[in-house]
Amino acid sequence: RQGLKRGENGLKIIMMCEIPSNALLAEQFLEYFDGFSIGSNDMTQLALGLDRDSGVVSELFDERNDAVKALLSMAIRAAKKQGKYVGICGQGPSDHEDFAAWLMEEGIDSLSLNPDTVVQTWLSLAELKK
Repeated sequence: RQGLKRGENGLKIIMMCEIPSNALLAEQFLEYFDGFSIGSNDMTQLALGLDRDSGVVSELFDERNDAVKALLSMAIRAAKKQGKYVGICGQGPSDHEDFAAWLMEEGIDSLSLNPDTVVQTWLSLAELKK
């Protein structure tokens, strides 16, 4: 309607992958999209059943939880299997260098980082690649 055509001039349609069912059914969703941008904050909150803004349980909010990582891995592997883009946005890679390293090992294509963590995170990840 607006003159935009998928695939023309490199236009891709990327889906936000933010809820556990997106990861569980990643292969099916990727039939309709050119890749994923994983929203790790929402994915973590919903996978763990926590309100990340609650002072009562916020300390339990951690993207490095095994259940969360299993969901992230499903989404990343499905995208890689189909040769599609997968990136991540959310606080986790900025807060935890070990989480950023794990994402890189899983094959993530891009990480969003807070401006104050970009240099240190990139230096840390570069050391792992040596």
